[in-house]
Amino acid sequence: MSTRTLVAPVAVPPAKVSFKAQMLAVREDAIIHAVNRLLAEKGFDLMTVDQVAAEVGIAKASLYKHFPSKEDLAAAAMVRVMQRAQAFLASLPADGRPLDQLKAMVRWMLTLQLAGEMPSLPHHNSTLRTALVNNKAYLDGLMQVSDQLGGWIEKAQADGSLNKQLPPVLVLYTLYARACDPVLEFLKAGGQHSDEEVIALVLQTCFEGLNSR
Repeated sequence: MSTRTLVAPVAVPPAKVSFKAQMLAVREDAIIHAVNRLLAEKGFDLMTVDQVAAEVGIAKASLYKHFPSKEDLAAAAMVRVMQRAQAFLASLPADGRPLDQLKAMVRWMLTLQLAGEMPSLPHHNSTLRTALVNNKAYLDGLMQVSDQLGGWIEKAQADGSLNKQLPPVLVLYTLYARACDPVLEFLKAGGQHSDEEVIALVLQTCFEGLNSR
């Protein structure tokens, strides 16, 4: 008769991150933060690599060790936005009404834009588009966010809270467009409304239209 000895599993400590790796990660985070702010303030066309390097306080050659091009900088900023979007969506109540979930997401995007934290990218730039398409982290994030929003759109149309006649992809693109809506800047510059009032007005026109009720 054989006996079996039970051996308790040995805990394997996590690999220790070197000080150099930590510093590189901190620098990369600072670079992305600077790119995000400059893209929101100036846009892709006016932002320069020199401005990013100056913002972070490093030489341009050092910056290129992290990101080899201006397009890669912009792609990294968009990856960060997608990560933040995924975290926000995960924080929403799982049993919320689909329309309320969509409104919460748009409110979040508008809040980021007013805070100067939403990158502004051109729609027609082949090199930038190529950099985004080749960035797996960005595409994975975009697909995850789009699938979740798309599911809520279809459910909201099914329960009658959104127009059933509109193609779901059109609704999705309309909501995404609010992330770069110039109406926010115009209303804020007018000085007649608080940020919260500006967001409420844009939300109202986005989901209720301009027709009288």
